[in-house]
Amino acid sequence: MCGLSTITERPRGAAIRLVLTVGVLLAWLAALSGWAGAQTVLEKLVMPGPLTQSHTKYEPQCGKCHVSFSRGAQTGLCLDCHKEIAVDRNDRKRLHGREQGASTQECRQCHADHKGREFNINPLDKETFNHDVTNYRLVDSHRGVPCIGCHAATVKYRETPSTCFECHKKIDPHRGRLGERCENCHTTVKWRDTREFDHGKTKFPLMGAHKTVACTTCHAGQQYKDLPTACGSCHKLQDVHGGRYGDKCDACHEQVKWKPARFDHNKTKFPLRNAHAKAKCDSCHTGDLYHDKLATSCVSCHRKDPHQGKLGERCEKCHNDLGWRKNITFDHELTRFPLAGLHKTVPCEECHRTPTYKNTPTACESCHKDFHQGRLGGRCATCHTPNGWMLWRFDHAKQTRFALAAAHQKLTCEACHKAKSPPNMKLPMECYSCHRGSDAHNGTFGQSCERCHVATSWRQVQIRN
Repeated sequence: MCGLSTITERPRGAAIRLVLTVGVLLAWLAALSGWAGAQTVLEKLVMPGPLTQSHTKYEPQCGKCHVSFSRGAQTGLCLDCHKEIAVDRNDRKRLHGREQGASTQECRQCHADHKGREFNINPLDKETFNHDVTNYRLVDSHRGVPCIGCHAATVKYRETPSTCFECHKKIDPHRGRLGERCENCHTTVKWRDTREFDHGKTKFPLMGAHKTVACTTCHAGQQYKDLPTACGSCHKLQDVHGGRYGDKCDACHEQVKWKPARFDHNKTKFPLRNAHAKAKCDSCHTGDLYHDKLATSCVSCHRKDPHQGKLGERCEKCHNDLGWRKNITFDHELTRFPLAGLHKTVPCEECHRTPTYKNTPTACESCHKDFHQGRLGGRCATCHTPNGWMLWRFDHAKQTRFALAAAHQKLTCEACHKAKSPPNMKLPMECYSCHRGSDAHNGTFGQSCERCHVATSWRQVQIRN
């Protein structure tokens, strides 16, 4: 017991001597430079060790981190210097605002100093650190990434980039052309397994057949920004019109299926009907659709005019779009020669032997062979009708002054009208004018044959007074 008492007395005596020595020294310093100066010198003498490398400049200024005889004031001084930590604590964000200990304890509990220049003042157990208390939770593939994969040695943890692009820009296959919102297409599960990009939020929503087209088909060379959206920019090589119709392909074609075209020509100044509806676009639109305006007259397309232009350009007066050679609708009743009877069924070419329609002769003999050889004049309509050439209807009693009676009724017209008749077809009505050659009297009894003869029979004589 004595030995133990002797041993324990020695340290106690040394401590008393040390306190007495410090007290004497402090009194001496106070006498020389005053109490404040004595306190500063004393603090330097009792400093437990060098500060860490980042705090070196504050080593001569103990007041930056300490308040004499007030240990609890130290945290306030730390936050005065580290203002971003103070904001985190106040806003309850990041590690110092979310983690229970970091948000409530004194700073010195984790960040001890005075342990040398190389001492790590920010001790962190990387194996057990809970990243959920930070502003960036580690999920999916990020959980297996080593800390140094994101945290560079020379960058503070709080200043480490937190966006996809900032970390992955060196391996960005798009070379920044798609911007920095990688999460629009990629997920943290697997970088190459992209989720469907919502093209509907762009200026070119994908519809119809465009939905199944691979991205690289349109975005060749990873070009995404300022990509032209006109149909011709992608389908130029497939343009069967050779660029003549411009880039407004959607005016005729749909995105569901390129063929057939659906342009509504009825909304133009030239609606397509009947035979025109079956015509191919290029048969009329042979030039530039937007610069070469087409005329709508028939002759502008149907230049091979069989009438050689002699009937003018109003083809629609006779023809229609049901068929160029059929269904001719010309109203012949409006001309000087209305069609009647069998004339209505006669093809135009039967009378109009040449493309010339104007000044076509209207006389019967100009079309019909005159079996009378002109002996009855040119007024065929006097006897004949358009209902049939053989159905003649001349009434000799009503239309002349010489009614045919008895034997005269059996005679043919040519029996009397032997030669070309005068224009008015008037013949002498005396018997002698026709029967002179058969006058058995040789003119002895004169030319008044009717005084003895009757029309019933030339040989029957009946003497009249």
